[in-house]
Amino acid sequence: MKLRIPVCVWPVNAELGEGPVWRAEENAVYFVDIKGRQIHRWSGGLGDTQTWNAPDQPGFVAPLANRDRAFICGMPGGLYRFDTGSGQFIKLKDIEAHLPGNRLNDGFVDASGHLWFGSMDDAEEQPTGTLYRVNDSGEVLAQDNGYVITNGPAMSPDRRTLYHNDTMQRVVYAFDVAEDGALSNRRTFATISGDGHPDGMAVDSEGFVWVALFGGWRIERYSPAGELVEQVPFPCANVTKLAFGGDDLQTVYASTAWKGLSAAERQRQPQAGGLFSFRAPVPGQPQAQCKWGFAQ
Repeated sequence: MKLRIPVCVWPVNAELGEGPVWRAEENAVYFVDIKGRQIHRWSGGLGDTQTWNAPDQPGFVAPLANRDRAFICGMPGGLYRFDTGSGQFIKLKDIEAHLPGNRLNDGFVDASGHLWFGSMDDAEEQPTGTLYRVNDSGEVLAQDNGYVITNGPAMSPDRRTLYHNDTMQRVVYAFDVAEDGALSNRRTFATISGDGHPDGMAVDSEGFVWVALFGGWRIERYSPAGELVEQVPFPCANVTKLAFGGDDLQTVYASTAWKGLSAAERQRQPQAGGLFSFRAPVPGQPQAQCKWGFAQ
């Protein structure tokens, strides 16, 4: 098996880099720095970079259909439309106003254009986190709850299985997905052994699940049956999420973080918080855009 060597393409020094998404029409990766309250853009073709300041902690960005370079951005208390041209954030939906200690964390858009995202206790102590889905009419529906940290919603290519991480319990769950998006039959897909906690993830075109490990120095790849088949080592401990990009969707972009590292650890991990890239053996799935539940 060929050893994949991640290369740091942008030493952006994100405190908590997260949530890369590939925009093919721009040949660019967008991702957030949650604790740094920033949104970043890196252009693969030219190496151009751009950064926007956010008014609060951005847990994720998800492309919004029919809007030129606009995104849905999850921040504490709500979902916002983020316009990259103006840099403005406009609140669209209130989320968990009754839980001021929570913030929104990871999110993704499924192939049908529906947004999934999770919430979490910002202090990382209480099981107040919930997994949500936005339906066709814009209702934000709770799908599962009881998480301290929700992470990595992702879906199989046939749209029949949703994967979701309980980061603190170090478990990757799988759910059956009905045609209306309802989840059932929660079961353990994989349990992380060794160092690290499951953070963000992505599913490739063959249905293999790639899981980034915070504190684990690696990304792990699992077969659709839950068998660990490959590990990709990183030069820094906190690997947070990945996205497939490039012309052939075989270039993986991975975010990392220096959050929680001591001064000595940061000195030993100078690339922590950078954006990394490596080649995958098969393509990923195309990045979908939010088509349902938001005014276009």
